[in-house]
Amino acid sequence: MESVEFVLLVSMAFLPPIIYTIWIRNTENFHREKWKPIFLCFLWGATIAVIAAIVLELVLHFSLAPSINDQNIFSLVTVIIIAPFAEELTKPLALRLKTVKKELDELEDGLIYGAVAGLGFSATENLLYGWNFISEGLLFFFVLISIRSFGGCLLHASATAWTGYGYGKTIIKHTSLIRVLPYFLLAILVHAFYNSLLSFDILGVVIGLFAALTFTAITIILVRTKIKTLDESSS
Repeated sequence: MESVEFVLLVSMAFLPPIIYTIWIRNTENFHREKWKPIFLCFLWGATIAVIAAIVLELVLHFSLAPSINDQNIFSLVTVIIIAPFAEELTKPLALRLKTVKKELDELEDGLIYGAVAGLGFSATENLLYGWNFISEGLLFFFVLISIRSFGGCLLHASATAWTGYGYGKTIIKHTSLIRVLPYFLLAILVHAFYNSLLSFDILGVVIGLFAALTFTAITIILVRTKIKTLDESSS
């Protein structure tokens, strides 16, 4: 890979998630989050969460493979259960970092930090996918990385935001961590539904892609609306 292509790859992989991070953080009009915990959440998502998710997916993959003989069923399990579970488990752990946790003093904070951790994850995921895309030619690369820069990035942000919201509520209200479970399951469901739209030719490739991108747009609008509503109510 030439140096120009490498710079292009890194720029296209990380620039959209960084822009979305600023956009999500600035959704608040009052008491906006500090940049240091925002950066730590993004960094966690882009590094530790990715590595941990890959390891967990491999463990689950090899654990379940012997008991599922049908390859189609196993592909289904991988796409809509294993991947969403592993990724939605590792990303929001960024909120457990001491610097981040002490900033969870408003209900909307968990949504923001969760979304940012998801965006960090999507940046590295873009880089890994883009590495394969760019070898197929620049046009192919630009088309697919553009789709991922919208669909993949905002999907990770919106899904993980809900687990972050649940965790933030438990910290602020001093309740049991078990109360995060419904939000964690919602994050998995959002992620799994998006993956199913893209992975299975039920509606057709074009319609499936359009449905997935539309779904992503709706979910991120809901997250930002929730942030705004909570921000205004606590001002």
